[in-house]
Amino acid sequence: MGNPGKNEYRGACPHDCPDTCALRITVQDGKAVRVQGDPEHPPTHGALCTKVARYPERTYHPDRVLYPLRRIGPKGSGQFERVSWEEALSDIAARLTAIANKNPEAILPYSYAGTMGLVQGDSMSARFFHKLGASLLDRTICSSAGGEAMDMTYGAKVGMHLEHYADSKLIIIWGSNSITSNLHFWTFAQAAKRKGARLWCIDPRRTDTADKCHRHLALRPGTDGALALALMRELVVHEWLDHDYIERHVDGWPALRERAMEWTLERAATECGVAASDIADLARDYATLKPAAIRLNYGMQRVKGGGNAVRLIALLPCLIGAWRDKAGGLLLSSSGWFKPHRDSKALERPDLLGARQPRTINMSTIGDDLLRPASAEFGPRIDAVVVYNSNPLAVAPESRKVAAGFAREDLFTVVLEHFQTDTADYADYVLPATTQLEHADIHLSYGHTWVTINNQAIAPLGEARSNASIFRDFARHMGFTEACFSDSDEQLARCAFPGVDYDALRQQGWCKLPLPEAPFAEGGFPTANGKVQVTTAAYGLPDHVAPVEASDAALCQRYPLAMISPPARNFLNSSFVNVISLRDMEGEPLLEIHPLDANTRAIADGAMVRVFNDRGEYRCKASVTTRARPGLVVGLGVWWRKYGVDGTNVNELTSQRLTDIGRAPTFYDCQVEVAVA
Repeated sequence: MGNPGKNEYRGACPHDCPDTCALRITVQDGKAVRVQGDPEHPPTHGALCTKVARYPERTYHPDRVLYPLRRIGPKGSGQFERVSWEEALSDIAARLTAIANKNPEAILPYSYAGTMGLVQGDSMSARFFHKLGASLLDRTICSSAGGEAMDMTYGAKVGMHLEHYADSKLIIIWGSNSITSNLHFWTFAQAAKRKGARLWCIDPRRTDTADKCHRHLALRPGTDGALALALMRELVVHEWLDHDYIERHVDGWPALRERAMEWTLERAATECGVAASDIADLARDYATLKPAAIRLNYGMQRVKGGGNAVRLIALLPCLIGAWRDKAGGLLLSSSGWFKPHRDSKALERPDLLGARQPRTINMSTIGDDLLRPASAEFGPRIDAVVVYNSNPLAVAPESRKVAAGFAREDLFTVVLEHFQTDTADYADYVLPATTQLEHADIHLSYGHTWVTINNQAIAPLGEARSNASIFRDFARHMGFTEACFSDSDEQLARCAFPGVDYDALRQQGWCKLPLPEAPFAEGGFPTANGKVQVTTAAYGLPDHVAPVEASDAALCQRYPLAMISPPARNFLNSSFVNVISLRDMEGEPLLEIHPLDANTRAIADGAMVRVFNDRGEYRCKASVTTRARPGLVVGLGVWWRKYGVDGTNVNELTSQRLTDIGRAPTFYDCQVEVAVA
């Protein structure tokens, strides 16, 4: 842990953000006193968001769970008593063993991106559940629609290098509030803007990012595919296509060309709820201001047609040959660049399953699945859930059902956590997990192409243990004797990237993947034939898939307002909600509503309102603002339910319906009505 006195450690931000900032952590006499960005880290250059700059406040929060807790009150009451680790582990092992002896698939792991680290994410935990034979978890809640769309179109989740946006002449920020959720991309976009680049923002909401772009296209939620098709038509009719690039590197364009020709400016304008002239301007800028780059993010794929929309948008840079220049192209996620360099099998050991093929449960339908009885189709009832790196009571859709499922007295629930979250309140055991300052880890990124190390900076507080350590304890108490269950956190980190010099990485803090600067200037996409794939055997040609609820006339009579629920600026999903300084900055749960929609409902700014649909009801204060376009309300999230007026949050209203591709939730395909409470 270094010498006594003052020391500095190299770390990495663990949170679900594309930036994966390199950190410098200052420790004075064993206590972390400062967390700052590493100014030498090329993609993030020393800047931190407000949230992570306050990371010591999170680590030393007075409400940290620091000892194992056992429930003594009703589920949801948050009533617990302190127990020893040995008591907790022995009882947990006994109860999981009893369930597994009947059918291990009745046990479900539930996790996502509470940490993006490969060690504390899914390494020892995956080994444990594979050995057990538990149900598998389909981790779909954020990005799987867009991710699978990129896989089928480009062959992997790959794209531009982040730093090259600084040299683009046109940047389209599509479905992203970059100032809030992708800060370091925004710094490169700003650098391009200072050099004369033109910035467009495509987003139903007038975000902070939209305010600072030259143009904002506030389309209706779920109509991005229609906009992409109209842009394609404009490229065709104005002869703005790069025919040579298409001929050599795009497979299947002629059929899609015919489909695009059906999407006139007027048709797309009607579907998207924007002016035809704005679409025409966007197409002209995209074709003539070169190099042109798109920063696509995951907000626009959280609708029924999200996967198809990503496929269509991903084709746009191929049609104008934008990939010829390193500052042209597109980025949704860079995580696919890491795949050839990492060894997920060594970390997760799927071979421990042997010949078994457990069922897979979609994390986005957890509300329904916890309430399902055993059946031939579904398999055994879920009798135990182990939650780590997630807070499903707050983040999963249709949360009334999620709460009802976790409230089952016959459901055994274990939660690994830093704080007494909404989900922890329903646990039978809450186990204290370490924060990023208290353990080692290694990180890839989905926003840049640098591997980043996290060195442990301080000793764990109280009796907290790392996730990997806790799953080692589970394995030991359940009698698993394979040598892989003895691997230390450092051994796990060392096997994550076999080609990376781990000791050098510990010293430097980060290293760049060896990749070409303009990766697809001459094609070479990671598909079977090296070409971009327009069509697929499973899904055919991409097309605009209209939002389900907004297309239902009868439903819209009852619930005429579309609702989206993007993250509040000072939170990251449900993380940081309990950090008082950040919650004070955010204020309270709000619903943004346009003045026209507020006036017809006699809603004043600051009034308490009731937001409702057939799935539930949510009360909060109204913010009457033009940030929401007419016909749209914006429920900023994700607040913990316990901080809501009635113990609910915006996910009381969202649906468990899944996307066209990727089995992801349709959070933004949601119709509601609003009334004065």
